[in-house]
Amino acid sequence: MSPRKIVLRFGPEISDKPIIYRLVKDYDLVMNIVKANVNPQKEGIMVLELTGDNYEQGLNYLREQGVMVQPLTHEVVRNEQRCTMCGACTAICPTGALHLDRPGMEVHFDGDSCVVCLLCVKACPVRAMEVKL
Repeated sequence: MSPRKIVLRFGPEISDKPIIYRLVKDYDLVMNIVKANVNPQKEGIMVLELTGDNYEQGLNYLREQGVMVQPLTHEVVRNEQRCTMCGACTAICPTGALHLDRPGMEVHFDGDSCVVCLLCVKACPVRAMEVKL
C-alpha cells in the first residue's frame, strides 16, 4: 500500500497530547511528517504521508480525539506557458517546493515537496500556479 497524504487540524485543547505517538505505537502506522505547525495552547496543522494495515482505525482514533482529518485530494501544478519567472511564489513557499535557480533566475517546482498550502496560488500575479482536482 502506498502512503496517503492527509491534513490534520486540531485545536488548542489537544495540541499538547501525544496523538501522533499513539498512531505509531497503538496502530503500527508508518508516517512521514511533510509539514507541521504545532504550538502548545494554539491550533495545530500537520500534513502527513501515512500508511499501514490499521490506516482506517488510526483515522478513527484521530477523529475520536477531536482531530479534523482531511485527505489531500488535490494538487498544485504550474502552468509553464503562463509563468513569467517573476519569483513571487518562491518567497512564500514554506517547503521550498518552488525555488529560484540562480544565476539563470528560473523558477523550478518540485510537486513532491508541495504540501498544497495554496499560498503560491494566491501570490502568483499571472495565475500560473493552479489547483488540479
